[in-house]
Amino acid sequence: MKLQYIKFFEEIDLNDIALVGGKNASLGYMITHLSTLGITVPHGFAITADAYWHYLNHNALTEKLRQCLHNIDPETVHHVGHTARTLVLSGAIPDDLAREIINAYHLLSQRYGEQESMVAVRSSATAEDLPTASFAGQQDTFLGVAGIDHLLDSVRRCIASLFTDRAITYREQKQFDHFKVALSVGVQKMIRADLASAGVAFSLDTESGFKDVVMIESSYGLGESVVQGTITPDLFLVHKPTLACGYAPIIKKQLGVKKTAIVYGPDYSVITTPVPPEKQLKFSIPDDTILNIARAVITIENAYSQQAEKWTPMDIEWATDGIDNKLYIIQARPETIHGAIRDAQDKAHKKHAYIATIYSLTNTQTNSTQTDMGISHKRTIIATGQSIGARITSGTARIIAEYNPAITIQQNDIIITEMTNPDWLPLMKQARGIITEYGGRTCHAAIVSRELEIPAIVGVQNACTCIQDGQEITLDCSQGSQGYIYAGRIPYTTHTYTLDTVPQIISPKTSKSVDLLITIADPDKAFTASSLPTSGVGLARIEFIIAHAIQVHPLALLHPERITDHKTQTAIEKITAAYTDKKQFYIEALGRSIGLIAAAFYPRQVLVRFSDFKTSEYRDLIGGSYFEPREDNPMLGLRGAARYANPDYQEIFQLECEAINLVRTVMGLTNVAVMVPFVRSIGEAKSTLALMKKQGLTRNTNNNNYRNSLRIYMMVEIPSNILMLEQYCSLFDGFSIGSNDLTQLVLGVDRDSSLVAPLFNEQDQSVLTMLSWAIEKAHRANKPIGICGQGPSDYPKLATFLINHGIDSLSLNSDTIIPFLVRTQKENTQLSP
Repeated sequence: MKLQYIKFFEEIDLNDIALVGGKNASLGYMITHLSTLGITVPHGFAITADAYWHYLNHNALTEKLRQCLHNIDPETVHHVGHTARTLVLSGAIPDDLAREIINAYHLLSQRYGEQESMVAVRSSATAEDLPTASFAGQQDTFLGVAGIDHLLDSVRRCIASLFTDRAITYREQKQFDHFKVALSVGVQKMIRADLASAGVAFSLDTESGFKDVVMIESSYGLGESVVQGTITPDLFLVHKPTLACGYAPIIKKQLGVKKTAIVYGPDYSVITTPVPPEKQLKFSIPDDTILNIARAVITIENAYSQQAEKWTPMDIEWATDGIDNKLYIIQARPETIHGAIRDAQDKAHKKHAYIATIYSLTNTQTNSTQTDMGISHKRTIIATGQSIGARITSGTARIIAEYNPAITIQQNDIIITEMTNPDWLPLMKQARGIITEYGGRTCHAAIVSRELEIPAIVGVQNACTCIQDGQEITLDCSQGSQGYIYAGRIPYTTHTYTLDTVPQIISPKTSKSVDLLITIADPDKAFTASSLPTSGVGLARIEFIIAHAIQVHPLALLHPERITDHKTQTAIEKITAAYTDKKQFYIEALGRSIGLIAAAFYPRQVLVRFSDFKTSEYRDLIGGSYFEPREDNPMLGLRGAARYANPDYQEIFQLECEAINLVRTVMGLTNVAVMVPFVRSIGEAKSTLALMKKQGLTRNTNNNNYRNSLRIYMMVEIPSNILMLEQYCSLFDGFSIGSNDLTQLVLGVDRDSSLVAPLFNEQDQSVLTMLSWAIEKAHRANKPIGICGQGPSDYPKLATFLINHGIDSLSLNSDTIIPFLVRTQKENTQLSP
């Protein structure tokens, strides 16, 4: 029989959006065009928009709905929505349409060798998934549908969901005519993700818009738990360029909080069930699945970008089948937020080379009191979570247990709840910020907050109990992927910088360009920092990674038998629970964090400094007291290269070398170079290089291309380094001046001592003399030399001095890059003595 109201997915394409909606058209496109490229999509069929109009006309609903939807306002939308849905549900599916649906369902079931296949019934509105309509999911989805009666009832309910409160509100906001938007229903074979895992993936980083990664969120069971935000999913990042070269660049693996899973219950019903504690502490998908998802996402993005003739980032739902162990793509739609932002930026950048708005707290001290403009501010962290939107805001905490259309909030309110769904949109539009206890970076609260351009922090455990209703709080989402909630209203500033052009910095001494580099410690800030106009990273400090991402003393992982305190043992086990091999935990945690920075700046060089913790800082790590001595002056004690060769601590250095090998050989991020800090003698330099060679880290002196060979640099921060620089030149590829330690040792000032702090002066003439000697000696040996200390970031005159003396590169803090360039542009592109 000829089907008038049914189109199987293989019969439709992206040109059929008006007939089957964006969601169904996309499924058809992937089946017809991408299956030969390895993209597997569950089969199904679309009940067309013509069927929707047929349903309304058959039940004489059009005029009744038109009267119902006349003159809507925020106060009446709930009543209007309820009335409209009741009208639609009062109708019956026309016999001819019902026969076609039943026939198509039988054909789909036969295709899978089943009597009555279990399917998902999804809406596909004809105005959904379009560039101007980014709030997908306004209508309802029905999972675990099996049998004729269940299917027909779900189709009817799906049609009625075109008139949910949220859908009506959204169309009003977008000024879509309610009677020029139709609804197609998609009926798709369900994958047995209840026996495996599912989630979402984006072909970019959803926070920064960084386009060279695939971001994956995953949990056990059906993907609805990720989409709805009922759990905090596992998070993975994969670097696209090196994946395309055959490497395995998983640059981030973050364990979520997966206490529940949505699975199939009796009679194909969908239920929520607890996840066993031991599974909660494991990643929900293995590395090979992570990489396969990333490859599929890239394939889809490339295809859609080709179709659109411009870069088209994608938002994808995926699932793994616990029976056949295959990966399936369930949905794919263009990601509209960053696509629109990129288009706007392209237009803006025709007028300006660079525009940056930077949010920053005026108080830089945590859990302390400072005086700023005569006002005392205390900054106490209440809770943390995943930050959404690089913004800061203050307001009044408003705890809402569950959504109710009668609830009203003030513009100054910050909503705090377990999770949000599309019904919350009217409330969210009025709020200053959002905090949820569950959800990840792609949950409903995160997506809508980005759209509304308000800050949000999601996945904040116990937010509804640790924050009091009516409490004044500050949301800080300006410091990378971790967001902070502070007690009280903390003053903050915003600065917008505009560059008409990016000025070239020329040294009058060498007539050569001076590279502007960035100093970075927190990997989570790397994507945003990479968009700054710099030539790469002049200093990546790994101490921050060890202290925050790892937290445990490396020897406590290598020698757990030496830890006797039960509390310490428990803390270590909790942090490393996803790994049976604790050594591998350290290598991967360090390597992936370094890899994230390297990926952000790829193919620009990233100079990673080996650890330069003092013994006091190592003692502060979990288990550190078992392995570290107490030194009266750790600033001048066992640190830097001296530790690497020390028999008691060589194993730590070996772990760092293995992490670098992971980044360069497994991830393919060969733009990473390394730097040895605090080298007291030529002997220490040689012994360190010998240890590196044993770990496979060797300079290739016959190849000057850092992308294929390892470059090894040395910190210049001890006066003896400068006095003996000629001998160091034969051992290293280049140098970077550490002005903090150099100033300390030239002036004999302990920079950790507040008693002599006024004597610490990086612009003292003796320090300037040492700096000029270092530059002169390095250039005499034809070796590059830069500076990565704090001085140039704090003192513009010092930066000018270094440029005038021929420094090859300046490495500055990220928040000073644009102000530095703005100042340079105003002064002159050609700096003079």
